[in-house]
Amino acid sequence: MSFTQKLNGIVTKFNELEKKLLDPSGLGQTFAKISKEHSDMTPIVALIEEYRQAQKEMADIDEMLLSADDKEMRDMMEAERFDLSKKVPEIEQQIKLSLLPRDAADEKNAILEVRAGTGGEEAALFAYKLFAMYQKYAEKRKWKFEILSISDTGLGGYKDASASISGRGVFARMKFESGAHRVQRVPETENQGRVHTSAATVAVLPEAEEVDIKIEEKDLRIDVFRSSGPGGQSVNTTDSAVRITHVPTGVVVSMQDEKSQIKNREKAMKVLRARIYDAERARIDKERAADRKEQVGSGDRSERIRTYNFPQSRVTDHRINHTSYRIDEIMLGELDEFIDALIADDQARKLTDTLD
Repeated sequence: MSFTQKLNGIVTKFNELEKKLLDPSGLGQTFAKISKEHSDMTPIVALIEEYRQAQKEMADIDEMLLSADDKEMRDMMEAERFDLSKKVPEIEQQIKLSLLPRDAADEKNAILEVRAGTGGEEAALFAYKLFAMYQKYAEKRKWKFEILSISDTGLGGYKDASASISGRGVFARMKFESGAHRVQRVPETENQGRVHTSAATVAVLPEAEEVDIKIEEKDLRIDVFRSSGPGGQSVNTTDSAVRITHVPTGVVVSMQDEKSQIKNREKAMKVLRARIYDAERARIDKERAADRKEQVGSGDRSERIRTYNFPQSRVTDHRINHTSYRIDEIMLGELDEFIDALIADDQARKLTDTLD
């Protein structure tokens, strides 16, 4: 189907909905659904009208230029045509982006999980740095960053850490951070100045509400135990730590940061829902992609997605071959350069799929 045919189909459907709403007597319970669909389509139909009007004006100018003798008039029309020649593709791009399928989770809050990978204590220190980077990024975006759990090494690093990030469009921007992040730098303990390579994994899950994923109480196994901190610190004398196992999927979440068993259970359930919801989304996405001959950028969290090279002040995202030499600013939360580029790349891929 051509782009023009697509636009004609949208306008035809919009007009049909409008006709139904003019006489809502026979709609009954479908009135609200039709009204919402009409409302959702209104902005794109307005863009289509603007696009068609601009095209018509260009065609009119082209026709007038054929017979225009007056130089001043020709110059004026050519200037107007030049402006329209820039405007038409801009509106066309807006329409194409509006036609892209929406990710239902984009407006959701997110659960962030960072884990140290290969590299021992150096990997744990990098995990700490990444977690702090995302916290600073959340602050810049005016998002709420609530730490859920931290398991530290006692030497300044994190074995793993998780947080809930809430605000406008959190998951839409943060979802591209999922994957393996690699660091290349000289550890402070290294006397000979050799560059070491280590890694940490990042998972960004859409925070699921109870209406998104239904978890039956009978499917849960809940164990309570005494929580403990590194080196025997912060040891509770009561069984406040909670481990919840979702038996059907085998997903296990432990939480021990709070002194209250109830609060630990609430946090654990929040993470559990997010992990199960994310697994279900991944299953559906895999089924949708099963008939494709080739998948580009599977989003597998075992993939290395980005490298942070401190000696060269270089950060490279391998999915889009984008490199920046502003590593200090990036580690302070200046991530928009990468996230904006990833969103643009994702939109370009979807446009290709949608319009093929």
